[in-house]
Amino acid sequence: MTDRNALIQPDRGQQAIDLHLVDKATLPDFLKSLNGAQRSALAAQKFEGGGYEHAIVPEGDGWFAVAGVANVDDLSSWCMAKLADVLPGGTYRRAGAEPGKALHGWVTGQYRFDRYRKDTKDAEPRILLTKDVALIEPALAEATAVLMVRDLVNTPAEDMGPLQLEAEVRALAKGHHAEVHVVSGDPLEREYPMVHAVGRAAARSHAPRMIELEWGDPKHPRVAIVGKGVCFDSGGLDIKPSSGMALMKKDMGGAAHAIALAGLIMTLGLNIRLHLLVPAVENAISGNAFRPGDILRSREGLSVEITNTDAEGRLVLGDALTRASELNPELVIDFATLTGAARVALGPDLPAMFARRDETADDLLRAGLERDDACWRLPLHEGYREYLKSDVADLQNSPANGFAGASVAALFLDKFVGEGLDWAHFDTFAWRPVAKPGRPKGGDALGLRAAWGLLKARYG
Repeated sequence: MTDRNALIQPDRGQQAIDLHLVDKATLPDFLKSLNGAQRSALAAQKFEGGGYEHAIVPEGDGWFAVAGVANVDDLSSWCMAKLADVLPGGTYRRAGAEPGKALHGWVTGQYRFDRYRKDTKDAEPRILLTKDVALIEPALAEATAVLMVRDLVNTPAEDMGPLQLEAEVRALAKGHHAEVHVVSGDPLEREYPMVHAVGRAAARSHAPRMIELEWGDPKHPRVAIVGKGVCFDSGGLDIKPSSGMALMKKDMGGAAHAIALAGLIMTLGLNIRLHLLVPAVENAISGNAFRPGDILRSREGLSVEITNTDAEGRLVLGDALTRASELNPELVIDFATLTGAARVALGPDLPAMFARRDETADDLLRAGLERDDACWRLPLHEGYREYLKSDVADLQNSPANGFAGASVAALFLDKFVGEGLDWAHFDTFAWRPVAKPGRPKGGDALGLRAAWGLLKARYG
């Protein structure tokens, strides 16, 4: 496997192939700087300076590359990502300027998920040089976090069940001298009854558990990061159709985001007391599966009427958010592949974001735009709380009216977050149905960099 940390290196004047970036406005002057043969080479390749276009131009005994971007003075994370995928292996530098934010896409553009393929070889890496040495470590750390999400989500459920999620957290903890605590078996039923109920029908090898990691100076502000770890979702007894199950290996995408974000926090050493919580389950079907009509106890003490076993993610998150709240964190952020309603509203690219405080929402929106990881705020509308009312319990898990599904799910979670706590919730897809430069089809991080931007600004 290519060493991702070697893909960006300090520019010390070593030999490298030049990459010229142009946009529609600067292309005419750039063409004037070329000789006739070079202009002919560009014309032959039909290069017009559009975004993601590229061409190879001869120069003496060698060559350089030219690529089109939207704005040469304001590069996005992705504007050089296609180059990292299509250019020959070698070492490159941006001619006349630094790549800046494009460092991120340079690394993510070289991602491949080939764990199960025999017919693949490591491509010769494309290395990008930069004189902005201070950007290298954070750029590599952010890219590594994104690629970790991709690897975890792309791995099928048989190899990425609750036990494997625990192993990922333990490996992360070992690398950063963090503490891990796992509750499973009979203690899980007593301490986290909704997590146990959702996961109890799974095979013993995929038994449910609550995974916690703590790291950092206890004197620092406590921040809780929570991720939905439903490693496969059959829908339970309210079973999904086969088409609805096809991508359900990604239903632990929230956990993947949370674990990767925790790794990023520890790698770059934020001044926080980190508390990572991952309720890890498989929503399976067997004789002891939880049923529609059951009334579950919760760690918080609320009773929950089950009106749909396929609305299980909010149940396991409810217990996890209760646990996080007990330690009075300064901030709680959770990630979950929670509702189809969020995808209907916002499509696959925009994670729905909910926040109790306008300041936190604004910070997340701003950080997402700065990092080309946009999210969109949806409301925690008080008027919809009545949809969660139950005739026989404190609340129901899934109202039948179909209205405002993402907001109602977020309001359900809100019932389990401690009163007055600063809380943000990401309802993310964790998947790209169509490839884009730097973002191949498959598992992906959506909302991770926005959350990181907020945390870095507050605690960096």
